[in-house]
Amino acid sequence: MNNYVLDTNFFIQAHRLNYPFDIFPVFWNGIKDLAGDGKILSIDKVKDEIFSNEDDLKIWCDTNLPNDFFKDTQPVIAEYAQIARWANSRNSHYTQAALNEFLSADEADAWLVAYGLKNQTTIVTHEISQPDRKNRIKIPEPCNHFNVNFINTIEMLRALRQSF
Repeated sequence: MNNYVLDTNFFIQAHRLNYPFDIFPVFWNGIKDLAGDGKILSIDKVKDEIFSNEDDLKIWCDTNLPNDFFKDTQPVIAEYAQIARWANSRNSHYTQAALNEFLSADEADAWLVAYGLKNQTTIVTHEISQPDRKNRIKIPEPCNHFNVNFINTIEMLRALRQSF
């Protein structure tokens, strides 16, 4: 079974834009079930980004996701180092600010790619490939380099044969 590791933007866009709690409770119940079944997960860095805001999304995650939903990234340090070396090798393409942001210890993106690389999971993100962009490293660029699969929310739900 392929597990799916969720990016922060999965939660934020669903909550704020596409599937607000008050209009699409069935979506969120489905996410809760998928998490409970171990089909979806995320990482501690995503949790930190979500939990930095005192809002309904934080409350929902805290009360509806299993205690082990957000995985520790310490076991993927070696893979993170590979991602960091790749990013730094692209310093003639990306701005220093883009590299600093991508490699920030509090930024989830590089850690998501490292987790996907080590555990052969598919990253669920709304980011799209923009290889010519210089001021931000998007998740698809290192994923493409390291052959880590990535898809968006709808693609994940179809792969899991979910309908709400």
